[in-house]
Amino acid sequence: MNQNQKTGLLFGSFNPIHVGHLIIANVMAENTDLQKVWLVVSPQNPFKPSNGLLHEFDRYDMVKAAIADNYKLDVSDVEFHMPKPSYTIDTLAVLSEKHPQKQFKIIMGEDNLENFEKWKNHDRILEHYGLYVYPRPHAGNSLLKNHRQVRMVEAPLLDISATYIRQCIKNNKSIRYLVPDAVEQMIKLKGFYR
Repeated sequence: MNQNQKTGLLFGSFNPIHVGHLIIANVMAENTDLQKVWLVVSPQNPFKPSNGLLHEFDRYDMVKAAIADNYKLDVSDVEFHMPKPSYTIDTLAVLSEKHPQKQFKIIMGEDNLENFEKWKNHDRILEHYGLYVYPRPHAGNSLLKNHRQVRMVEAPLLDISATYIRQCIKNNKSIRYLVPDAVEQMIKLKGFYR
């Protein structure tokens, strides 16, 4: 096992996971020096009320099903066992303690870069971990783009929203190609988002 295995962390509520998330995770795993990308399922975002949020175990299972055939991607439920709301810096501390051989990097959309300075201990996240940033439509210009710990990564501009997908399900419209087949099957079978 090589020391300092670089592992990217893509945080999200994944409600549900869709091809936009998967394309970003895969681009990061295949086209950068990250050896693995973990999709970290958030139980509850401190900035978002949790109504309409599917149970965390169901969202975790959908992510697991979505990435089952990609050995470079993994799913993490680390935040399920932490005090809520969990902040990124606390999650990083727990993960680093559990996996001292891994060097964690945060994967985020360019639109989150503008508010990054409002994050708890954002300076420590930058200094000790670093960010891998993918382009997003309508992202403003952030000075952080030029920070030595920020790496801008070329990736397709995707504007697929989980809200749109949930709307389609409610209205009995197709979500084919928006989510992986395995996820579509689970949603149908279990009657999620109806």
